[in-house]
Amino acid sequence: MADVTGQVGVVEQIKLIAGLRWKIFRNHLRRKNNWLDLIGLIAAAFWGGVVIVGLAFAFGFGAYSSLSSDHLVWLTLLFFAIFLFWQILPLFVAGFGVNFEFRTLLRFPLSLRAFYLIALGYGLADFAAIASLCWLLAMVLGAGIARPDILPAMILVGALFITMNVTLERLIGSWFERLLSRRLTRELTFALVILLSVSAQFIKPLLDRYEHGSPQALSRALPYLSVFPPALAGSAIAAAVDHHTGNVLLNAAGLCAYVFLFSGLLWLRFAAQYRGEELSESRAPAKIAAQAVSSGTGGADLFRFISPPVAAVLQKEFRYLFRNAVILFSLLMPPFLALLFSSQFAGMRPSVLQHSVSPDAFFPGMMGYLLLMLMMPIYNSFAYEGRGIQTYFMAPVKFRDVFLAKNLIHTGILTLEIVLVTAVLAWRTGLPSLPTLVATLLAIVFAASGQFSLANWVSLSFPRKLEFGSMRGQRGSGVAIWVGFGSQIVLAGVCSLIFMIGRWTSSPWLPAEAFAVLAAASLAGYFASLDAFTALADKKRENLIEVLCR
Repeated sequence: MADVTGQVGVVEQIKLIAGLRWKIFRNHLRRKNNWLDLIGLIAAAFWGGVVIVGLAFAFGFGAYSSLSSDHLVWLTLLFFAIFLFWQILPLFVAGFGVNFEFRTLLRFPLSLRAFYLIALGYGLADFAAIASLCWLLAMVLGAGIARPDILPAMILVGALFITMNVTLERLIGSWFERLLSRRLTRELTFALVILLSVSAQFIKPLLDRYEHGSPQALSRALPYLSVFPPALAGSAIAAAVDHHTGNVLLNAAGLCAYVFLFSGLLWLRFAAQYRGEELSESRAPAKIAAQAVSSGTGGADLFRFISPPVAAVLQKEFRYLFRNAVILFSLLMPPFLALLFSSQFAGMRPSVLQHSVSPDAFFPGMMGYLLLMLMMPIYNSFAYEGRGIQTYFMAPVKFRDVFLAKNLIHTGILTLEIVLVTAVLAWRTGLPSLPTLVATLLAIVFAASGQFSLANWVSLSFPRKLEFGSMRGQRGSGVAIWVGFGSQIVLAGVCSLIFMIGRWTSSPWLPAEAFAVLAAASLAGYFASLDAFTALADKKRENLIEVLCR
């Protein structure tokens, strides 16, 4: 029918794609699991909206104060803050954004112009873009209240600033996608993100050090930032305040030049994708030399005291763990954060630890934070199985053995991290008293074993496939996210209440006794639930295979 139908315009093509995406989304919600997933995402979006609105008042008040007090440098700093947030945040949360590949649109007879506009429009649906738009609108309102005469210039500069940012964000995202097309660069990039995340924690110590004034190097570097888009936007508003129309137009022209530059580069990137650019790390076929097969049992000797099914799954989990560099890099975070937090309390300002936070309060809090970081992956324990999930249903193995092996490997990781963090805290802040130490360790057993049972049920009921060795497009199930955080909040509340009761009653060993009873009950409930999960896995077989084998 292609030779019968007429030429379809760009607007009509965009409408057809938008209608198709809406129908796919509507059909996606026909399943109960997807509805629950959507509820979890809506809840996360609600709290994100609360943060955005709160900061919008701050940006609006900042713009109002800047123009009212004639401190226009503050306005430029606000533009820089939005610019950095808009461009950097999508790189840090690349694994949690919209999991949509724009190249899939090329299955349809789209023109290059329609493909460019649709892909560019997706940039306005990103969390960073929505937040930045709200903050820019607040700045426009604040500036309009303070100086109504500069409102046209503020609207013009804001529109150009939005266009420049969304184009640059799409361009950086496209380059980033090409960079992450190979596993080695994905792992190196993830290591860099982890390093930057840890380094960001040192912002507060730096602010404390330079609280009486900025370093001279920063003051000397500020003039060199005048050619960047946020500085041009701030200079345009400053010229509008002084009624220098020529300077306003000159700085607006500079923003337009950035828009044209980034648009041209983005057009070249999308044109390459439109022509069929393939991002793959597959190697050309090559003859593989035969390797001698060892007759020994190898690593199986390490698991000779465990039942064969559990030992086999444990071996597989160990191999997955050491091949997944993304997870290995993430395991370096807890010791680094423990070193960071302990240095803030003991290394830089010892008086804070002596007069404000004692090891009896700092050690349990740090262990609770450790559990919060390490327990979330267990709520999607089949994420990397893929088509291998079918093997569990074909092999003569019960799912109680599968869950037992997966929980054992996670327990080993948790134990190793606890030992490392405890060693760091013992070096930096000292260990707590013996009753607090015993109570904290028993509380960890209670919280971990209690979450294992709940996480196993979530893994069967709401699975989500993740790409092995990747961090882009990796978003867990919404149900798993809010159930995981909800359970952690409840357990943290219970543990905090028990610790406080021990303090109120002046009974140092009371929390340890209470946690011993709760840990025993939690472990008994965990082992009793394993057989039930075997029966539940049979009921969830079709859903598991469908989700993980796509």
